[in-house]
Amino acid sequence: MEPLVDCVIEDPRWQAFGLEPLALRTVQATLTELHLPKAGFTVVLMACDDARIATLNAEFRGKPTPTNVLSWPTEELAAEEDGGQPDCPTPASPDNPESLGDIAIAYDTCQREATEAGKPMADHVAHLIIHGLLHCLGYDHIRDGDAAVMEATEVRILATLGLSDPY
Repeated sequence: MEPLVDCVIEDPRWQAFGLEPLALRTVQATLTELHLPKAGFTVVLMACDDARIATLNAEFRGKPTPTNVLSWPTEELAAEEDGGQPDCPTPASPDNPESLGDIAIAYDTCQREATEAGKPMADHVAHLIIHGLLHCLGYDHIRDGDAAVMEATEVRILATLGLSDPY
C-alpha cells in the first residue's frame, strides 16, 4: 500500500524536526474534515531549504525568492463560482492511490516566520501543510470569496488538531 504522505527530505533539519509524523497527522486531519477517505489518496511533500524553494518559485511562478510553501495539484478542482466549494477528488484503491499533488516546504522560511509570529514551528508547519494540501484540493485565495472559504476551512482543520486560528 502506498503511503498517504510520501516525504522527500532534502534538508536534514526536517528529519530532526520530525516532519513525517506531523505531515501524516495533518494530512489525515485535513481529509477527515473534508469527509474524504484516508485510503485511496497520496501526496508528495518535499522538505527543502530556502535556496531550493527559491529555485522552484522562480521556475514555476516567476518569483526568484524563497517562500514558505508551494503546491502543484494533480487535477484542477477549483470552484467555478467565487466562494464556491471545490470539486471533490475521486479516491483510487489503497494499493494504487490517486495523487492529490506535490507540496514543497522550506525550513528556513518556516522557522523565521514562526519565530516572528511567536508560535511553535510545528504549529506553523501544520498550518502550511494544510494550506498546501488545500491548494491541491482546489482551494485558493485569489478571489475574495474563495479566500474566505479557504481560510475558514484552514481554521476548522487547525482546531481539530488543537491549534489556534492563525488569522
